[in-house]
Amino acid sequence: MSGMKATRDAYGETLVELGRQNPDIVALDADLSSSTRSSVFAKEFPERFFNVGIAEANMMGIAAGLAHSGKIPFASTFAVFATGRAYDQIRQSIAHPGFNVKIAASHAGITVGEDGATHQALEDIALMRALPGMTVLVPCDARQARLAVLAAAAHDGPVYIRLGRAKVPQVFPEDAEFTIGKGLVLWPEPEVPGRYDAVLEGERRFDVAFVACGITVGLALEAARALESEGISCVVADMASVKPVDEDLLVKIAGCSKAIITCEEHSVIGGLGSAVCEVIARNHPVRVVTLGINDEFGESGPAEALMERYGFTSERYCQVAREILRV
Repeated sequence: MSGMKATRDAYGETLVELGRQNPDIVALDADLSSSTRSSVFAKEFPERFFNVGIAEANMMGIAAGLAHSGKIPFASTFAVFATGRAYDQIRQSIAHPGFNVKIAASHAGITVGEDGATHQALEDIALMRALPGMTVLVPCDARQARLAVLAAAAHDGPVYIRLGRAKVPQVFPEDAEFTIGKGLVLWPEPEVPGRYDAVLEGERRFDVAFVACGITVGLALEAARALESEGISCVVADMASVKPVDEDLLVKIAGCSKAIITCEEHSVIGGLGSAVCEVIARNHPVRVVTLGINDEFGESGPAEALMERYGFTSERYCQVAREILRV
C-alpha cells in the first residue's frame, strides 16, 4: 500500500474523464459539489451540470427524467442525504422503472468525523441493497473508485457508489481490474499476476478469512500480515461489489476456511456482513463474525479517533481472529 487519496477525489477526476468520452454523461449535485468533487465536472462541462440546490429528492427525480431521455446522469450528494432524504424518489422513480441513474454518494461512514451522527451514513448500504435491481459498489481506494465509476457508467441500470471523505491508502496496483459482481482475493498474494482465484485452488486450508469492503480492506490486509507472522493462515477478499455479491467466491472461501470475518464501515445490520451470511447459510455454512457498527449511531470526533472507538483497527481484527480460533 502506498500513497493517500480519498475515493471522492477519484470520483471527480473520473467523472471528467467520462464526460470527455461521452457527451451523454451529465452530473447533478445538491449544493455540495465542492465536497463531492462533482465541481470538477461542473468547471469543464457547465452546460451538462445541474446544481439543484438543497433539494435531494428533486435531484433524484430530475436524474430519473434525464435517464429516461437517454442521458447517463451521475447524481451526487452526501450518503446520508442521498439514501435517507431521497429514498422514496430513488425507490419509485429510479429503482422501480430501472432507470440508468448513477448515485455517487460521498461522506459515507464513520470517517465523516466531526460532522457527527446526523451526517454519518451507517445504514446506506442496507437501504440501497434492499432495492430490487440496484447495484451497490463500495471501493476501497482511489484506484478502485475510478474503476468502479467507469464500470457504473458502462452498466445499464441504477448503481449506488459509496465514497468517503477521508484520504485512504492505495491498496490496488495501477493495473488493477474491476468487474461488477466479482470479488478479489488479495491475500495470500497470487503467484501468477491477475490470478486472484488461484490461491483458493487445491487442498489448502486457512484458519481465518477476512471479507471486506471500503476502508476496511486495507485494515484486513494489515491484520492478515500480522496474523501470518503468528502462524495463523489467512485469506483476505475485497468485496467492493456488495450487490451483486460474488457468491461463487464466497462459497470457495467458506469451503477452505475455518471461519469468516466480515469487515465494513457500516452497520452490521443489512450491509456486507448480512450479504455474506445470506450466501454462506444457503450454500456452505461456516462460522461468520460480522464486524462494523453494532446497532448504534456514531458521534462527533476526529476520524482517526472514531475508527479506534468503533474498532476499525487491524489490532481489533487480529484480536477477533485469535478469539475465534480459541473457541
